[in-house]
Amino acid sequence: MTVRNAVVEDAPFVDEALADTFGSTMMAVHDELLDATGDAAGVAERDGRRVGVITYRRDGAQTWEILSLAATEPGIGAGSALLDWLRAEAIRQRVTVLWLVTTNENLAALRFYQRRGFDLVRVDRDAVTRARRLKPSIPLEDDGIPVRHELVLELRL
Repeated sequence: MTVRNAVVEDAPFVDEALADTFGSTMMAVHDELLDATGDAAGVAERDGRRVGVITYRRDGAQTWEILSLAATEPGIGAGSALLDWLRAEAIRQRVTVLWLVTTNENLAALRFYQRRGFDLVRVDRDAVTRARRLKPSIPLEDDGIPVRHELVLELRL
């Protein structure tokens, strides 16, 4: 598995991976509608094919927000490789904090990120309820869990 900076030729793959994983490249978070393709991206490849993407934005001189992480072939380590790559890039550029937002019902994401050193630092109660005004397609529940809150996780580097 290799990970590299995304290039312009990767744009169709990035758009398709995000749409397949999240339903759209647009996301409602922080009470705003954002393009999940972000400022920059990394692409994971295995055996010459793209298998995942991570997108992020620089929200300050020393902090980056992870906007999306999508593995198009789950279970082969693409998500871990992408996160390791971004962590190394962040350290190289003297970034001190990586952070992200997920939702309260996304147990797989909570497990994935916490196993990799991220800490839950904030809960924005009813943020997803508010976000539905911007993006009505956000589901009301997943696996019987109401989708209501944004959870902020961060990794201090």
